[in-house]
Amino acid sequence: MWIHAVGFAALPHVGGFFGWMFTRKSVPTWYETLNRPSWRPPNKVFPVAWTTLYTGMGYGSYLVWKELGGFTEDAIVPLGLYGAQLALNWAWTPIFFGAHKIKWAFYELLVLYGTVGATMFSWYPVNKTATFLMVPYLMWLTLAATLNYRIWRDNPDKKED
Repeated sequence: MWIHAVGFAALPHVGGFFGWMFTRKSVPTWYETLNRPSWRPPNKVFPVAWTTLYTGMGYGSYLVWKELGGFTEDAIVPLGLYGAQLALNWAWTPIFFGAHKIKWAFYELLVLYGTVGATMFSWYPVNKTATFLMVPYLMWLTLAATLNYRIWRDNPDKKED
């Protein structure tokens, strides 16, 4: 079963890799020109944080999948919500860094935040460890949403094209 655990833990990194394609080009040419709050983490923290968070949430999804006996009828809601939040997570980077739509990225992040909360709520009765593996992710999203909002607020001249 270790192959399943590795696969589930690796899956979130797929979207993270594709998101990196947007970020690596946009950070030095666009993001660095934005007004950003002094409390934002340094750029080099983000890949480390996302590697840790993606691995944790992926492993959590494996625990839920295993506990529910695979892709069963009981797994539709908990794993469906997980898949939805993962898709929303992957969509944020192209919106923010690719399209430079700061406001829409913020709104998308709010929907993501709610979907992560719903995922955690659905996971809790199934596997508490899986739920707790999502807590750092939710905390990071709190920081990300606050940072996204501040960048949106502090860059009125950088309106979406």
